[in-house]
Amino acid sequence: MFSRIVIASEMSPSAFNMLHCLERMKGLGVKECLLVQCLSPHDLDAKISSFYTAIVEENLSQQKALLEKMGYTVNTRVATGYIKNEINRIAVEEDYSMMVVGAPEHSMVGEVFFGGTAHEVILHAQKPVLLIRIVNEPEARLKLIESCNLIEHILFPTDFSENAKKTFAVVKKMVMDGVKKVTLIHVIDKAVVDPYLKESLDDFIRLDNTRLQTMKVELQTMGNVKVDVQLPIGSPSGEIIKTAKDENISMVVMGSQGRGFLKEVFLGSVSHQVARHSSASILLIPANREYYKID
Repeated sequence: MFSRIVIASEMSPSAFNMLHCLERMKGLGVKECLLVQCLSPHDLDAKISSFYTAIVEENLSQQKALLEKMGYTVNTRVATGYIKNEINRIAVEEDYSMMVVGAPEHSMVGEVFFGGTAHEVILHAQKPVLLIRIVNEPEARLKLIESCNLIEHILFPTDFSENAKKTFAVVKKMVMDGVKKVTLIHVIDKAVVDPYLKESLDDFIRLDNTRLQTMKVELQTMGNVKVDVQLPIGSPSGEIIKTAKDENISMVVMGSQGRGFLKEVFLGSVSHQVARHSSASILLIPANREYYKID
């Protein structure tokens, strides 16, 4: 499904931590990785460019060696420009299945992701984006390296929209590829129900539970998978973030709205809020499937 991935590389220990989490992605069919690091125009001053480029290339070489030990075919590239543009361009023009970028745990409103890279990448995304949560505390970082398994327990939030249905197709393929545990969640939005629809709440619960149970059965027919169903009432983003933490979710798989995320960011969408605040890694699937296909 995600046979070829392009990874945003950075000059930091966190970048290596992120790569450790990719080992289990072989279970989803990942075979080939492209490590990309960008030199901005500010890095290309004639007096320092050759020295800095040599450092970047050495960093990429070390990261390549790490991924090759995991069994991947790895290429590296030093590009000129800004990563938010280059990684999206490469993913689309060279038909990569997914973009990968690191993001720190519990980024708060107003903060930037991982030096701004993840935030900028999702703003322009035309392909699926995997945001891998990274940690800075030494003990937590060591634990992450030793135990990171992104596909151990998947959380799939759905609002039953057409985009959610398309994203559910990705979840089904992940189960076929070997994911063993999935939690399905639909949040009944309390802000919508309270003003006008309280008298219909029981009907909503019955209908939504039936939909989730149907999805559960569908997943169970596709593999040896444990499927849990949750139907809380509250704030959609808040309940998803809480569930991700409480259930020790390894990866949230969500759809985005439209081509790219720019409109979402200004609207404060659920997927953007989860991407900002969830303790779990996030796989965001663009609604526009022009550039994305399930192998």
